[in-house]
Amino acid sequence: MAADKVRKKLLGEYLVDQGLVSEEQIQLALEEQKKAGSRLGQTLIDLGYLSEEKMIIALARQLDLAHIDISSYNLKLEVVNLIPEKIARRYELIAIDKMGDSLTIAMADPLNVFAIDEVSQLTRSRIDPVICSRTKLLKIFDKAYNQAAASDPEESIVSTDKYTRHQAEDKEAAVLGGAEIIDLVNEILQMSVKARATDIHIEPDEQEIRIRCRIDGFLMEMKTYPKEVQLPIISRIKVVSGLDISEKRIPQDGRFKFVFEGREIDLRVSTLPTVLGEKIVLRVLDKSMVVVEMDKLGFLPENLAQLQNLIHRPYGMLLVTGPTSSGKTTTLYSALNTINTIEKNILTVEDPVEYRLKMINQVQINPRAGLTFAAGLRSFLRQDPNVIMIGEIRDLETAEIAVQSALTGHLVLSTIHTNNAPSTITRLIDMKIDAFLVASAVTGILAQRLIRTICPACKQGFKPDEDVLRGLNLEHKAEGYTFYKGAGCDSCGGTGYKGRIGIYELMIVNNAIRELILKHASTSELTQVAKKHGMKTLREDGFQKVLNGVTTVEEVLRATAEESKG
Repeated sequence: MAADKVRKKLLGEYLVDQGLVSEEQIQLALEEQKKAGSRLGQTLIDLGYLSEEKMIIALARQLDLAHIDISSYNLKLEVVNLIPEKIARRYELIAIDKMGDSLTIAMADPLNVFAIDEVSQLTRSRIDPVICSRTKLLKIFDKAYNQAAASDPEESIVSTDKYTRHQAEDKEAAVLGGAEIIDLVNEILQMSVKARATDIHIEPDEQEIRIRCRIDGFLMEMKTYPKEVQLPIISRIKVVSGLDISEKRIPQDGRFKFVFEGREIDLRVSTLPTVLGEKIVLRVLDKSMVVVEMDKLGFLPENLAQLQNLIHRPYGMLLVTGPTSSGKTTTLYSALNTINTIEKNILTVEDPVEYRLKMINQVQINPRAGLTFAAGLRSFLRQDPNVIMIGEIRDLETAEIAVQSALTGHLVLSTIHTNNAPSTITRLIDMKIDAFLVASAVTGILAQRLIRTICPACKQGFKPDEDVLRGLNLEHKAEGYTFYKGAGCDSCGGTGYKGRIGIYELMIVNNAIRELILKHASTSELTQVAKKHGMKTLREDGFQKVLNGVTTVEEVLRATAEESKG
């Protein structure tokens, strides 16, 4: 397939090297190409810089493909008829030979991967393209397909009717051309970003392809499309993500950018082969949403003041803990943005680097090349850093270097996976970090979750049952407060919720906590002492937001279910 041919040089460079055109002509053609939106080769022909025949020969040599004179080729009607006329005219190609599961097609543009993929799917064949003259190809279409229809009119009608029927069922989804697929993929992205999706799932089913989006932490079905657009959609996303469109057997990862309403959005792409075809998940990384001022993340005033104090210290370790998709990266990036000044050298080591931060040196780990979190940290210490951010502490070696960095005059920020703030201490000691090092290095631990907020468009007050308040130990705290919930409306999709905010549990490592750490105290003992010194648990923080009219009791209970188990 043409998609498998890797070009060593761009077409313009190749033509200049061959002496077929000058660099000046290439530059003029590139300027004209931008206006016309056509391919460079066709633009050079239209401008008269190169004959069509010379272009075909050059392109054939560059791509290592055969070229034929289609006007003198003996076409086989049963082969021509394998591709419906509508598809052949749309992509400017024609079937010329069939051997086993291999179908040879003559194409004016052998680099059109969408055409090759569609014809391959339609004919269930492996495609071998050859190059031919576009002018001659267009001249033979009427003759070739008139003869094919006369030879077997019933087969031709059935082939074209298949697409007409789907277009009647869903005109928007059934178009399979290159331009239409680009529009369709753009429509999916725009629809998803507009709905505030954090993840877009493109999932194959037996009869259709389903689009689901994760909105406010929950997956919702957005739309379905006919099965015929599955391969073109996946190919389009792979092309813009720099992935191998011919590789369908193993997972692949890539990324690309998308502009929506004037803002640039990064999309991280992951493919996964399933029995019904490849599934694609796109992580939406909206730069305008990540670097949020810390006072807009949902911190209660006392927690915000304490956290600001921790991140402005010259050294020590602040750990942020919580499950996947609990907003840890947003919190760390917001903290870095708060303390980011020209006087500070800030380095981060991440997996992956989700957002680019101005004036901050970010490193993407690459384990295959030997660049792990630990290796990156060792190099950082020779780079004269003031602040170091570690994407995640996963192993003993990384933890040891992070602790040593915090003890030698660096501010270290990192994430770790534990259920709450006090259990993080136990986790570090379980990783074989000496208790006295933990007590000396760690200055604070922030546990967090994301909860949905009540939709402002359908927000309404209500009075909960006394039994409910009593069971939640809220009956005295709720005096003078009005509880709210969302009735459900078009703005929130009937859920009653729109947007998310954080709930937090901030444990300051003071002298009392340090003494417990040195005694290897249990998590429950650490929790009790931390609460005596002002720490609010995740659930307590959430209930305060309920009383403030931000969220609901049900949402807080859902996000903090592990507290009731503990």
